[in-house]
Amino acid sequence: MIEKNFQLFDTKFKVDKYLITTSDYWRLSVRPFQPTLGSTIISLNRPCENFADITSCESADLKEIVSYTEHNLKQAFKYDRINYLMLMMVDPHLHFHVIPRYSSALTFFDTQWSDNGWPAQPELGGREITDDEARNIIQAIKG
Repeated sequence: MIEKNFQLFDTKFKVDKYLITTSDYWRLSVRPFQPTLGSTIISLNRPCENFADITSCESADLKEIVSYTEHNLKQAFKYDRINYLMLMMVDPHLHFHVIPRYSSALTFFDTQWSDNGWPAQPELGGREITDDEARNIIQAIKG
């Protein structure tokens, strides 16, 4: 079942298609539904359903992928704050939703983006992005 949840997660969140980068143990991908511009997902490279089950190497490597994520999102989109959400109620594979937060609207590739939840909790639904929008977001994050 754990392997199946891993595969379902990858399919639902288009991890391979929207992949930005990988580290030794983690993957960073663009979130197909964008509550705010640059929303991403950090997910473990192997099937796992419990945060307590990660290894010490995976734990140390998490810091590296988080550092990359924050630095590159800041360079690309100049966010004001950043939220990390580990929910795993519907998608029981170890992952974090990374939601950049913005105090004002911004324009990216002729589209205006707003953080409708600012300054409270993010509104997670967002809108589904196209493959072209995903490619543009990936390129911006990669720098």
